[in-house]
Amino acid sequence: MTRYLPYLLIGILFGFVLIKSEAASWYRIQEMFHFQSFHMYGILFSAIATGAISIQIIKRLGKRKALDGQAIDIPEKAPGTKSYVIGGLIFGLGWGLIGLCPGPMFALAGTGSLGAIVVLAGALHGTWLYGALKQHLPR
Repeated sequence: MTRYLPYLLIGILFGFVLIKSEAASWYRIQEMFHFQSFHMYGILFSAIATGAISIQIIKRLGKRKALDGQAIDIPEKAPGTKSYVIGGLIFGLGWGLIGLCPGPMFALAGTGSLGAIVVLAGALHGTWLYGALKQHLPR
């Protein structure tokens, strides 16, 4: 159980940062979709830059190990522009309609927001449904 403690602490810290930076604020998300504020774009772009730099460091330094000792292997993504566009549209439509992204969704559920808990239940159901139907979907 204690081997999962670092992940739990990092998750709590991440949720705290999301709430304090207002990344979980429906108002901030609405501002972003109306192109009224750079706040959310700044958060998203800094996350993309951090992820891209981190992945390049891991790839260039060779095989590194995760906290559990397993080698970090980042496979190349399969080509498939159509599937990425459709997936992105579904994700963006859900984000725009609900006003929650997956990261803040967990943070807001942790604060006790009933709406976020309902959305989280729907997201978990959708994930289960995708897993059940994945073998029947076109590649």
